[in-house]
Amino acid sequence: METEFVWQDEFNLGVASIDRDHQRLFHIINKLFVFREEADNIQWACQEGIKFFKTHAMKHFADEESYMASIGYEDLEAHRHIHQGFREVTLPALEEELERTNYAPDAMDHFLGVCAGWLIGHTLTEDLAITGKPMGKWEELLPEEELAAMKRVIVKLVFDLFHLESQCISDAYGGERFGTGIYYRLVYGTAQAKQQEILMVFEEKLLINTVGKVLGLQTNKLESTLLHAARYTAQQFVGRIMEHFPAMEGYVLKEENLLSYDQFQTIFAREKLQVSLLFNTGGAGYFAYCSIAPHLLQEGVGTPIEKDTAMAQVEQYLMERDAALAKPKILVVDDSMTIRQGMKDLLETDYEVDLAASGVAAIRSMTLNRPDLLLLDYQMPVCDGRQTLEMLRSEASFADIPVIFLTGASDPGVVAQLLSLKPAGYLLKTLRLSEIKQKIDAFFQQAKSCPCQT
Repeated sequence: METEFVWQDEFNLGVASIDRDHQRLFHIINKLFVFREEADNIQWACQEGIKFFKTHAMKHFADEESYMASIGYEDLEAHRHIHQGFREVTLPALEEELERTNYAPDAMDHFLGVCAGWLIGHTLTEDLAITGKPMGKWEELLPEEELAAMKRVIVKLVFDLFHLESQCISDAYGGERFGTGIYYRLVYGTAQAKQQEILMVFEEKLLINTVGKVLGLQTNKLESTLLHAARYTAQQFVGRIMEHFPAMEGYVLKEENLLSYDQFQTIFAREKLQVSLLFNTGGAGYFAYCSIAPHLLQEGVGTPIEKDTAMAQVEQYLMERDAALAKPKILVVDDSMTIRQGMKDLLETDYEVDLAASGVAAIRSMTLNRPDLLLLDYQMPVCDGRQTLEMLRSEASFADIPVIFLTGASDPGVVAQLLSLKPAGYLLKTLRLSEIKQKIDAFFQQAKSCPCQT
């Protein structure tokens, strides 16, 4: 695979020392791709290359933090926390995987993909904040020490309750859809009218592998009995967490909701979270723990579960959820918010539609929720459609996902470039909406009649 991460003008912050370090890290990542493809002793070359990358990354973090301190940058601690997470959690986990697999190609691809994606994302988001642009959604997270304590408590509780090892893989979970997820909201209040909301997201298979096994249920499907048990288990879980933090004493459960993903996203997009943790349990499934306090939800987001109607509401929730899961899944990847939302509005009646603004965001979304079709903008900045497709095809778990390119260019040269990549097809953005919908419907109809072609 001829992969190269090219330095773009938009990566420049205007701070010479930081820009120089970023270019050097891009160069090292590219060298590692070359080592993986061409070196005679791949393991030794990758080991040395990774050491070199780590050395420069750690120095860059220190230099960047020193620069921020010298200009009195007010979000220095938040920025330092992001560096620390990559340095102390992400990199060690990737290195452990490399050593455990003896530098297998898949593990090396994983290492390079994560590091390259992190470097691009960090340069274009957090680092741009140094020049005056806001860090955005994560500017009101709890202090680092409190988040660390929260993570330790959750990991211990998961082990105590289910004898399951878990690891926090992100303390800035972005609200991505889980493949078959349950979205559960709990609202707690005090006599003094204080309020906090807890949002818990579970991959379906995690509930089956934990609560289902405790109940002794012989099922691979989320049924009403299991979901009722999961509700009360989640309530006890949150209660146990609150017991560990004095500031949470005195809160009692006021309301609970089972949310659709769209309802969950409405909350997630509107609020600034104080806790947004994503955990992996090493194959048993993902779960997320989010906290908003103190904020009030607007009416109409989720239907409160009342004791006397709980059975009917859970049955209704499962019926609506199963109907939604039966829809084919489409991930739309385009740097234009207008295009993304337009495609969602066009398709969401018949399809489950997720959105991503970049190739890197698409990888993250696909990890949690594998689509049946990728609608991919061919002419995106930073990581374009070609590069994104190469990244997907380098990952065995993504390689067979069909890709239809979206393009605004209709000249023969561009079309020839598209077809040379052997996608499942391409769509011109200039087509009428009805034509785009017809072509996507036709793709799924053909796939249904001849699954060997998908």
